[in-house]
Amino acid sequence: MKGFYTIVLLIISNTFMTFAWYGHLKFKEIGWFTNLGLFTIIVMSWGLAFFEYLFQVPANRIGFAENGGPFSLTQLKVIQEVITLSVFFAFSRIMFKNETFRLNDFIGFIFLVLAVYFIFKD
Repeated sequence: MKGFYTIVLLIISNTFMTFAWYGHLKFKEIGWFTNLGLFTIIVMSWGLAFFEYLFQVPANRIGFAENGGPFSLTQLKVIQEVITLSVFFAFSRIMFKNETFRLNDFIGFIFLVLAVYFIFKD
């Protein structure tokens, strides 16, 4: 069950982080955000990142083997990276419809999934 909680928390965490890192690129489409300066955008993104940490830190503490969780440190990191790319892929398909998804992108994603396989293989 700890593995499930870890993954759910990482998905939520990465959703906040993706919005913090890339969501501001769509601000120009929202009226009152158009004239905000870079510093203001940074502070707003920082505020979103705070919520990312509210989920990321507990996910790692729950999931880490030395705290009674099912994952090694390396496994946690690889899971987090695959979740990050999965959340980013969904985010980009929804928010940035003009971006193209190339064959190279797909192949790279497959290699990351293979990385998960090899990290978890005994």
